[in-house]
Amino acid sequence: MTTVIYSHPIFLNHETGPGHPECTDRLRVIQSALKAPEFSHAIRKEAPRGTRTQILSTHSKDHLDRLMQAVPSHGLIRLDGDTLMSNHSLDAAFHAAGAVCDAVDMVMTRQADNAFCAVRPPGHHAERNRAMGFCLFNNIAIAANHARNRYSIERIAIVDFDVHHGNGTQDIFQHQTGVLYASSHEMPLYPGTGNRNETGAGNLFNVPLSAGADSIEFRKAMKEIIFPAVNDFQPELLLVSAGFDAHRADPLASVRLSEPDFKWITRELLQIADRHCSGRLVSTLEGGYNLQALENSTATHVRELLRN
Repeated sequence: MTTVIYSHPIFLNHETGPGHPECTDRLRVIQSALKAPEFSHAIRKEAPRGTRTQILSTHSKDHLDRLMQAVPSHGLIRLDGDTLMSNHSLDAAFHAAGAVCDAVDMVMTRQADNAFCAVRPPGHHAERNRAMGFCLFNNIAIAANHARNRYSIERIAIVDFDVHHGNGTQDIFQHQTGVLYASSHEMPLYPGTGNRNETGAGNLFNVPLSAGADSIEFRKAMKEIIFPAVNDFQPELLLVSAGFDAHRADPLASVRLSEPDFKWITRELLQIADRHCSGRLVSTLEGGYNLQALENSTATHVRELLRN
């Protein structure tokens, strides 16, 4: 099986300031881990710059215009309490969107079986008309809309195992029955969305986990709610918001997962992709803020993609 890994030097130029959890070192440790010989047979691609059309498939023109006008000539500006931009941040966000769209092209044209996009800024908190939660553009949503527009796919499933609910992805697709969004996440926790009763047009499956939830609770949620929903939906493409901040060592949450859980969820999602999507799966980095846990968990995730 063939896996393509995306990154780009511009992602290291997205500065967020001293002490910010979504820092450049996150990508450095991932890049270092993925240089190991066991990953040498993966295809490596530099993320292309996404297009304005790709961004506007998902976000409003007002949102894009606000971000373009906000880019500082030097230093940092704050979009909200958590989300900062440097003078290279918007360019990095365009390349993050370009990575996921190119990854969709690679798997849809059978040049690869699956893909992992090592990108930043992350995306799943960005709503149609608002940047938030470290996110400027919603990368996974842009990937879904690119697949729908270019390949006329009728059913796309997005599975999000980041410890924070992907409010942006839900905001964008909550009334669109051609996209299923399924999320496990700690609650109560930022951003405060993701209750079980948030079902959209019957296409949202939210599974809140309590603080301190462990492997047993996480796997139970997946096996009893999320996997059956995705299997019943029979997606033609499977997209993954791969956040590793549900790790027990992560400083921003209290769920207690470890590397074997990320190995397990990756393997299970690959089996679903094999069953319904001819193996087509695109994964993109979301959260994960303990550097050692992020490095190990990402390596575990990509290792399974390569082994499929």
